Amino acid sequence: MKRHPITCLLLLLPLCACRPTPPPTEHPPEPQAVRATELRDAIQAPLDKAKAVQETTRKATEDTRAAIDAAERQ
Repeated sequence: MKRHPITCLLLLLPLCACRPTPPPTEHPPEPQAVRATELRDAIQAPLDKAKAVQETTRKATEDTRAAIDAAERQ
């Protein structure tokens, strides 16, 4: 069964005329910078928490050393 080029063209023409619908303008896409900031904050939060714990541990160690030094002087 041989198809004529014009028949094929007429069958494909409606497909070419279809365009995807544009995205709704009511809710514009979120800017990339906001998503990058959220990702950075999600990564940074545990690091900040660990630094705070490290500082607390360092202070407790200094207090313990000071108490030991004070006890040895007596």
